[in-house]
Amino acid sequence: MSNRMKTEFLTKKEPVRLNKFLSEAGVCSRREADRLIQSGQVFIDGKKADMGVKVLPGQEVKVGKKIVSKNEKMIVMAVNKPKGIVCTEEKRERNSIIRFLNYPERVTYVGRLDKDSRGLLLMTNNGDIINKMMRAGNLHEKEYKVTVDKAITEQFLQKMSSGVPILDTVTRPCKIKKVGKYTFQIILTQGLNRQIRRMCEALGYEVKDLLRTRIMNIELGQLKEGTYRMLTDQELEELYDMVKDSSNNMVIPVQEKKEHSSKERGNTL
Repeated sequence: MSNRMKTEFLTKKEPVRLNKFLSEAGVCSRREADRLIQSGQVFIDGKKADMGVKVLPGQEVKVGKKIVSKNEKMIVMAVNKPKGIVCTEEKRERNSIIRFLNYPERVTYVGRLDKDSRGLLLMTNNGDIINKMMRAGNLHEKEYKVTVDKAITEQFLQKMSSGVPILDTVTRPCKIKKVGKYTFQIILTQGLNRQIRRMCEALGYEVKDLLRTRIMNIELGQLKEGTYRMLTDQELEELYDMVKDSSNNMVIPVQEKKEHSSKERGNTL
């Protein structure tokens, strides 16, 4: 949501369509809002809401028994984190992402990047979105561009893609593609601590540069280092659709494991 849209939403005195109200409050996508309204789960001032109705300033909106407030609007921003900035909320850390952004409302990061890595970081005030996006069991993709200290071989690519023993486990099969003599792209669906660096180290390589370029449907694109932007309406709608059936559980169902493993056998980008 752009800054212009947020300002308009908070200050406009005109009625707002109910599905738009719910979307901008961080409840769900507009499509999902329509389904909630149709199923009779949305109330305005205690009365069941109808499709197409508009919310007036001062009216109380509930989804089930929960009151939805405009002040609970969801913020999701894409940040291009520089190297040296730490993903932490620790107030004593002078180089924390929170201090670096100095955003006027409380937000936190979705999936940390280590201090020596850079690139796309999502910041939000919606804890449910964070859980659904980052739980490894939901198989949501994150893409990186990585530069290492030695020439990349086919053997290295094969071992990286099929799984590397680190941290008392074996990494999940992933997609990987060589894009230069020392550079590769990799797509992960899990987020172990310093995973790519540890995988490379286990195979005798050292990471010299690590840039995250995508989280799910959100691309880093041309966003300048050290700056941020709000997600577009289209990005938010796509994100809602991708996480609406996601679980907060850590365990991947057995059948889903089998299906995912089958898909990952074709392991190049």
